[in-house]
Amino acid sequence: MNDVREKVVAGSSTWESAPPHSDSSPEIHSSPGGSGETPQTPGAPAPLAPHLAADLHPDLIQQGWQKYWSRRENRPYFWNKISGESMWELPVVKRDFDPITDPLGICHTGPPNAGNVTPSASKRRPSEDNGPPPKKFVLAGPWDIEVPTNVIIYERPPTICPHPHPEIEGFRFTLANKLRQCYQELCHTRESIDAPKDSFNRWLMERKVNDQGGSDPLLPSHCFPEISHSMYEEIMNDIPLKLAHPKFTGDARKQLSRYAEAAKKMIESRNASPESRKVVKWNAEDTFQWLRRTVGATYDDFQDRLAHLRRQCQPHLAETAKASVEGICLKIYHLSAEYARKIREKHSVLLKENGIQELAAPLQQAALRKVWCYPVQCALPSPRPPLVEHFLDRDQVLLRYLGETQVINANYLQKLEQLYRYSCFDDKKFEQFLSRVWCLLRRYAAWVGGAGAGVNDSHVTQMALPVPVLDCLHRYFGVTFECFASPLDCYFRQYCSAFADTDSYFGSRGPFLELRPVSGSLVAHPPYCEELLAAALRHMERLLQDSAEPLSFVVVLPEWPDKQTHALHKLQASHFKRKQVVIPAFEHEYRHGFQHVLPNPFLELRPVSGSLVAHPPYCEELLAAALRHMERLLQDSAEPLSFVVVLPEWPDKQTHALHKLQASHFKRKQVVIPAFEHEYRHGFQHVLPKNEVYFRS
Repeated sequence: MNDVREKVVAGSSTWESAPPHSDSSPEIHSSPGGSGETPQTPGAPAPLAPHLAADLHPDLIQQGWQKYWSRRENRPYFWNKISGESMWELPVVKRDFDPITDPLGICHTGPPNAGNVTPSASKRRPSEDNGPPPKKFVLAGPWDIEVPTNVIIYERPPTICPHPHPEIEGFRFTLANKLRQCYQELCHTRESIDAPKDSFNRWLMERKVNDQGGSDPLLPSHCFPEISHSMYEEIMNDIPLKLAHPKFTGDARKQLSRYAEAAKKMIESRNASPESRKVVKWNAEDTFQWLRRTVGATYDDFQDRLAHLRRQCQPHLAETAKASVEGICLKIYHLSAEYARKIREKHSVLLKENGIQELAAPLQQAALRKVWCYPVQCALPSPRPPLVEHFLDRDQVLLRYLGETQVINANYLQKLEQLYRYSCFDDKKFEQFLSRVWCLLRRYAAWVGGAGAGVNDSHVTQMALPVPVLDCLHRYFGVTFECFASPLDCYFRQYCSAFADTDSYFGSRGPFLELRPVSGSLVAHPPYCEELLAAALRHMERLLQDSAEPLSFVVVLPEWPDKQTHALHKLQASHFKRKQVVIPAFEHEYRHGFQHVLPNPFLELRPVSGSLVAHPPYCEELLAAALRHMERLLQDSAEPLSFVVVLPEWPDKQTHALHKLQASHFKRKQVVIPAFEHEYRHGFQHVLPKNEVYFRS
């Protein structure tokens, strides 16, 4: 398929009727006859009439040269059907004589050379300048957007969704944050808990899977059933108390006591049935008595007792809180539908002010043709863009509209510019580029909950595969397409993303669940959402069953034994599965989902683990404070975390800090290197000569 694509690209300077190559339009077509035909390249142009081509030398005709008329330049040109070369001037006849034994062609008995043959012919070019072709600009970074696609789809009609506008995106951002804050307040006031971490983001993904005919690309508005199963379960799991994985025996004992107290308090303050009240209060009192009379219980004893208490009390607590939790889910959904309606009305007013008439029904595709996969196209014209200011701040660019600023790293803005050049077909002069980048950044900020919350709490749903993995998949498996990505973290220039309206200018093919590939190699790394993952796997199964051409998916999922069990089991049991590889926890890493705003040292993430090296300078107070800080971090963290501490062994100094470090129950290993077997790098290595950088202590 790559060979076919190369012929099409090369033909852009040969055939006048062929459009210039870009991802914004179908690149190859099949004849509209049958659906099983493979895409075909355009045919050669029709030759001129015989009387117009009579001035060609017979030798030139025998060598494959033919004469054609350029409608664009309004003059003839010459094209070789054998080599594919085209020229403006009449080419030179290639003689049959030997240039070594008969350099002048005296012994040659062929016909004489035509008088109108020029000694040197210039190749045909799009313009008259005949200058060298412009060099292709390749942008370096953690991506390879020069890779062409090998995915073929059936041609689809343009979408009737309106173009994004900064005014509308700012309004959507405000309402989305307001809805997120309302969710937190409802959980706090009704259930006395904080909203589960990342629950709102997963609710958005789960609702959009079921949102049939919704009017807003971000906020769900037409879902059935109205109560979200994922939101309901996540709130129930935190009632009456959010449980954590304790590190120490004392923490396990404290958590057991707090859970029993919270369960007793909840059942007494709610309108529960007598049976539920009796069971919960009896188990809570029994737990308190067990804690008072048990001395020297182990960590496992407290954990087993907590599991037993949950088995006894949780069904009754869930029955008591069911109506309240369902009320939270309904309230959030109804507010979302109302906000989506307000956004739609505001957008309609904006279109009318710009003289743009909305389309009532989706467009229909006239013919069924196979084409190279191309970005989503809009049927409506774009409204006039407002002014978006941009400022350069070291390695970052600030985009400001009406006082609202979005930040992006400068190299990622260059990446968006290159993607825009490849994929946008209605703004070749880049007049709307900055406003569309601002809308893109604002949309994703609304999705993850703003800049601060997003970077700290939502990167798990936005983690990207590292560059060597994607490069390996491309080289060895022919992968050229990402099923779940965004313009900010994509590796290839062809990908699917959550928002077709803001992302299509930068190469997005729309949501993956709406893509219908016929052939090609794709990689799928979906965000963590059980409903989205299940829907994606069902969609892949249907595509593989319906396609009679080569089609493959490389699916990358985190191995969480306590989560995604149904989807993982379904994937493992699929008869389309060819190979499964499990990479251990400490042998792989991800790229941060907010790589477009973070500095380079913070882009690589190792999941559920952490290892740091600490080498503090000599200062008794600083060292003691650093060790106390490490102790607190290790106590508070419920995930793997480790510190490698490097200190000089001075028996007469730092005794208190060293003794505290050696006595810590977190210490796992201690290694002492003798005095003359180690060395340090000088603190002023940036100004010293190389032979003085290292010194022995």
